[in-house]
Amino acid sequence: MMQYDVIIVGAGVAGLYAALKLPKEKKVLIINKRETFKCNSFYAQGGVALARDEADIPVHIKDTLEAGSGLCCENAVDVLSQNSRLVIDDLINRGFEFDKDSEGNLLYTKEAAHSTERILHAGGDATGRYMHLFLLEQNPHAMMSDARVVDLLIKDGACYGVTVLDHRERRNIYAKDVILASGGVGSLYEFHTNAPCISADMQGLCVLKGIELERMEMLQFHPTVFVDSNNAQKLLLTEALRGEGATIEDESGRRFLFDYDARGELASRDIVSKAIYEHSQKTGMKTYLSLKNFDHVYFTHRFPNIYKNLQILGFDVPRERVPISPAFHYAIGGIKTDLHGRVPNVKSLYAIGEVASTKVHGANRLASNSLLEGLVFAKKAVEDILNNPHAKKFVEFPVGDAIMSLKEDKEKKNLLRKIMWENVSIVRTKKGLTKALDEINILLNEPIGKLLKFRLLTAKEIVLSALAREESIGVHFLKKGEND
Repeated sequence: MMQYDVIIVGAGVAGLYAALKLPKEKKVLIINKRETFKCNSFYAQGGVALARDEADIPVHIKDTLEAGSGLCCENAVDVLSQNSRLVIDDLINRGFEFDKDSEGNLLYTKEAAHSTERILHAGGDATGRYMHLFLLEQNPHAMMSDARVVDLLIKDGACYGVTVLDHRERRNIYAKDVILASGGVGSLYEFHTNAPCISADMQGLCVLKGIELERMEMLQFHPTVFVDSNNAQKLLLTEALRGEGATIEDESGRRFLFDYDARGELASRDIVSKAIYEHSQKTGMKTYLSLKNFDHVYFTHRFPNIYKNLQILGFDVPRERVPISPAFHYAIGGIKTDLHGRVPNVKSLYAIGEVASTKVHGANRLASNSLLEGLVFAKKAVEDILNNPHAKKFVEFPVGDAIMSLKEDKEKKNLLRKIMWENVSIVRTKKGLTKALDEINILLNEPIGKLLKFRLLTAKEIVLSALAREESIGVHFLKKGEND
């Protein structure tokens, strides 16, 4: 029988930083669904935002609140900003290196909706990859890879561990505390920027267990994505490109974003995504990202991975413009938590990172606050665990025997992606949402495996939340009309 002090579900930046903050003498197990690099953290290009100093804290808070369209929890934003320099300095003191200028000073950049340069990056456009690798190398605890959590062991309002599916074998693993850091919902959508294994399992499992999800309708679509490929995961073109001079134009070369917002390319992501969608609908023209303002040598050094990937695709960048479209990018809502990462009404259970909802992002996440959120609330969750040691009587659970998947499930997963993209994406209507709900309910009533059921339940929560919010705000844009 396997028993631990702490189980961490997920090996992205949030999960790995939580592991790093747990003492070596603690018995800790990190459970990772696939290969370690298949997580959203690995693909984070832009960087990590932080308050540069004490004077910048209120400004960072203000920018975050404004981007969130009035729906942020101000206490959560305060925790995020007040702790931002602490977690970044902790990484630097442990040996992590952000990009610096020739004199050894940290290089800060600016992204949309930030009022100043406050974003650190590493490896040019590979911040997530560098940070993820660093945390993996620093990790002092055991890791179980190629295993997925298929149940939470909960009894009488307390969590005692998880059930894992490990090489088709199911077994229970027990722990005093469980931290969920399993990521977002990308695989629910036909076009997305997420790692392939980000499939909304945990959110659906929480629905089955009666654990509250909140603000599931708040889904962020990144405005600049190259989607013309056969891969499910599309090529993200970081917001830092626009922060440093890239422009968005239509087929005629016109920078149309200023028709929608005075900030143009530096408006928040929700505004830019909606503008691209509406301009394309109105004109029938394609949209492009122009990189012509960049010097070739600077571009290859500042954005080496984007340069390489676009060259492979046949684009002579920065000279040649690139066709773009919005695609699903980030789940703002998730498992409801408090400011210590605790899941209400379930003792010993925590959620951090993209799978959680601290309400720090409100109705629209400010660029590059996501890696920061993962770090800060990992720190807060571990502090809570270490400051509140508790003895817990062991309870043994039977291992479930539900059918995990059927051969017909793959076709139904693809249908679900199409339903969500067409009806629950950038611009929504009540008619489209109702249609999606009906189609999801039909799939839920067919013979399906438990893994597909997780996805469908998550999708259903997103649709129900979208229907419940009748006014447009932030990333939730509900188009109203006679036939909506």
